[in-house]
Amino acid sequence: MTTTARIPGFPGEYLWELDIVTRQIVALAEALPAEKYAWRPDPEARPVSAVLVHVAAGNFALLEAVGVPVPDDLYGGVSAQGQERLWALVRRNDELEASILEKDAVVEMLKRSLESVRQSFSQLSDAELERRLHFFGEETTGRRVYLRLLAHAHEHMGQMIAYYRCNNIAPPWPDWRPDRQPRT
Repeated sequence: MTTTARIPGFPGEYLWELDIVTRQIVALAEALPAEKYAWRPDPEARPVSAVLVHVAAGNFALLEAVGVPVPDDLYGGVSAQGQERLWALVRRNDELEASILEKDAVVEMLKRSLESVRQSFSQLSDAELERRLHFFGEETTGRRVYLRLLAHAHEHMGQMIAYYRCNNIAPPWPDWRPDRQPRT
């Protein structure tokens, strides 16, 4: 159901790419058995649940940088301002990664965060995308923050594909290359 490809220019291109990563990372999250959510390739690596919560929590924190408030039910105790608030959100994100472990809760948070990205981006004007803002001490634009959101989701989708492969599980979509299609 990708209708965003008809939106002209950068907004349509962005939403099209967001549709792709949303469809794929949610498919990975939904298809993996719940008992694999605690799996990690190494004691120092994030388990599956934490990787997916990290993506969702990162979405919420980055959206706040462009003026979309974080959800009260997840971040209600964070009240600092400015740079102090950003670091408080990072600490809260670490807590969320450690505490949201069950598959259903992880998948719901992931979907919710990706929908927040979609909704907020869909409502932006070109001027809002180019608006200058400060994020972790750097000057940037709304456009760059949204690009970071997309890159971050793709980065961890690749990590999830590697986790799948370490567990001898194929990603839940067919390979797009004709030379890799099953012969019938």
